[in-house]
Amino acid sequence: MPKADIHPEWFENATVLYDGKPLCTVGSTKKEVQVDIWLANHPFYNTTTALIDSEGRVERFMKKYGLDSTN
Repeated sequence: MPKADIHPEWFENATVLYDGKPLCTVGSTKKEVQVDIWLANHPFYNTTTALIDSEGRVERFMKKYGLDSTN
């Protein structure tokens, strides 16, 4: 027999919040779901260009600490 009462409580209309504002409702195990990024502000979906760092990590490190990268 399966164990009783082992599953978390299910909220059929959990509120999805972005920046403190409700976006929509979904089914979840939490009453409220906080999201940092969603469809309207994600660069892939809203066709805005994102700033991409063209300088590599090693070059930035060398420049930051004044080291010569030719050695």
